[in-house]
Amino acid sequence: MKTEFSLAQLADPDIAEADKILRACVHCGFCTATCPTYVLLGDELDSPRGRIYLMKEMLEKDQAPTSEVVKHIDRCLSCLACMTTCPSGVNYMHLVDQARVRIEQRYQRPLAERLLRQVLAFVLPDPQRFRASMRLARLARPLAVFLPTPRPSATPGLIERIKAMLALAPSHLPSRGPAAGSVFAALGKKRGRVALLQGCAQQVLAPRINQAAINLLTRHGIEVVLVKDEQCCGALTHHLGNDHDALARARANVAAWRAEAAGEGLDAILVTASGCGTVIKDYGYLLREDRTFAADAAQVSALAKDITEYVAGLGLAPTTRHDNIVVAYHSACSLQHGQKITTLPKELLSKNGFVVKDVPESHLCCGSAGTYNILQPDLAGRLRDRKVANIASVKPDMIAAGNIGCMVQIASGTSVPVVHTIELLDWATGGSRPASNSSSGAASGGDG
Repeated sequence: MKTEFSLAQLADPDIAEADKILRACVHCGFCTATCPTYVLLGDELDSPRGRIYLMKEMLEKDQAPTSEVVKHIDRCLSCLACMTTCPSGVNYMHLVDQARVRIEQRYQRPLAERLLRQVLAFVLPDPQRFRASMRLARLARPLAVFLPTPRPSATPGLIERIKAMLALAPSHLPSRGPAAGSVFAALGKKRGRVALLQGCAQQVLAPRINQAAINLLTRHGIEVVLVKDEQCCGALTHHLGNDHDALARARANVAAWRAEAAGEGLDAILVTASGCGTVIKDYGYLLREDRTFAADAAQVSALAKDITEYVAGLGLAPTTRHDNIVVAYHSACSLQHGQKITTLPKELLSKNGFVVKDVPESHLCCGSAGTYNILQPDLAGRLRDRKVANIASVKPDMIAAGNIGCMVQIASGTSVPVVHTIELLDWATGGSRPASNSSSGAASGGDG
């Protein structure tokens, strides 16, 4: 694709990167077939190729985004299926992230929407605030029936979004998990030492996931530490275009993890929420221009691993076979498209005694995508229903996924138990049978 940035514009490292990405695009349109919003809406501007044209024009002209541009960029899930499909290696992720920052900086959203986004950015990354908000939402949920039915609109309104938030509130919250700063000793001979990302929403909604990871890791000789000064990974505010907040959180995490690594050492930083993992693995890029943090950020990104990447090297040995349990494996977008981890979780589940079934249209997003199921509830609901129908077609006993956002989204549309991959692996190697997400979920954490 031909670009026309001025030399002055290209002096900006972000614009120079955008120019490089845009020039890689050859207009082939392969991305349209795998884009969830294009599949649903059939609008070229709701495809990656269409959005690339919109972003190119916005960045080249250096103008404030129009409402039309914002509408189509907002509809993007950042599922990154287009990057998996693209034969030219176009890094759509970095381009759309830059466009979102530009929108946040230069576009005046309606007051109600600005306030909603500010509330999400304030509440979701903080476990204490998030826990309190879930309790309030649970109390308010019965009142949702009194809210008026919104008129059909291309852009969802505040009432529609409030209803979506209340519908996602859980019927109950589990007890708190282990505190930050906790260290879990290896059982038997020590083979390694890792930090385990505590997460934001996940530690409120499903602390059992990290507990299963701790149980499995320590059972296999790995010491696990929950780093005390760790923060939210920054994914939520990053995808809302609030780069200032996201980068501040990235710097804080880099400092905390590098200090831990410099102390007793770390073999890896393990992540059980793939939406978080995709962003942490990108810290090196996000902080590339920061002279203070660039080198350490790159090292942190190199240490970051999805939990399945690490446990695959531990030589898991199942103690109990579960050959009669059919597991539908949902491949989270952030895992299959963002991190390019596709077959490994399925292989681990199969080798450890489960009957694993692929889900039709597995490349399509479930509609969670961080805060997408709140900000774009209609599209998110349609994608969820499509995903649930595809899962039902393989008649599973359980659904496994590697991202809390996906788990909550899918559980809101099915009665089939939804569990994390690591919970099943823990069960197979001596742990207890996993509980499941209830069909009444909660706002998700990280990209789906």
